[in-house]
This record gives sequence, C-alpha cells and structure tokens, in this order.
Amino acid sequence: MKRIKGQDGFTLIELMVVVIILGILATFLVPKLLSRPDQARVVKAKNDIKAIESALKMFKLDNGFYPTTEQGLRALIKKPDIEPIPEHYNEGGYLDYDEEPLDPWGHKYIYRSPGDEGRDYEIISYGADGKPGGTGYDADIKSWELR
Repeated sequence: MKRIKGQDGFTLIELMVVVIILGILATFLVPKLLSRPDQARVVKAKNDIKAIESALKMFKLDNGFYPTTEQGLRALIKKPDIEPIPEHYNEGGYLDYDEEPLDPWGHKYIYRSPGDEGRDYEIISYGADGKPGGTGYDADIKSWELR
C-alpha cells in the first residue's frame, strides 16, 4: 500500500489490536489494583501503632509512667487533667494531632494501660469492620504482635 507524504499513522487493525491487548491486561490488573487500598490501610494502621508506641515511650521517659486507660491516647496530645497528672509533660504534646488519632478506617484506636498478660500497654485497631476479631482486612491489628 502506497502512503502519501504527511498521512503517516496507525491503521484501524493496529489500533484494534492495541485496544484488545489493553483490555486483556485490564482484566488481570484491575482486580489486583482494587485490593491495594485495603493493603495500604493495614500498613498505615501498623505504622500508626508504631508511632503511637514511640510517643508513649517518650511520655514515659518524661513522666515515669504511661498514660492510664482513662487518660487514653488523648494524653499524648494534651496534658491530662485527671490523676496521675504528669509533672514533666512536653509542652507540645507527644503526637502531632489535634484530636485523638483514628485508624485508617475511621475508628478510634483502643488503648489500655496496663494491658493484659503483664504488658505495660496495648494499642489495637479492630480493622476494617471496627469489631473485635475477624479475618483478612477485618482482623485486629495489635501492638504486641508487631514486634
């Protein structure tokens, strides 16, 4: 087939082949890409818990104790006004949040101090469903299991 100068381009068949190939690739890739946000939320929850643990350790270094369950994680943002009152509280707090941090699914992290089985504290995200237990993305993410 003779081409006229200035009319270079793709034929209809070439374009159709490319569209078909892209369609086949999309059928395999789209399901994998759609599951990534849940994986990213799990990773973020784990990283948040580690950051909260670091803040708790700094709180304890300054004050000699971890915030109580009643004081909660809010004690890392604003100086508690219930006993025990920390005497050497860091002026800017220990976490860079205005409010108590939420997990990637929008639920409050569960904080207990002291924790079960002799742990100084426990931080838990109940996962995507916001309920204790579960499997997959609904599974609990627990601070003591991240070590």
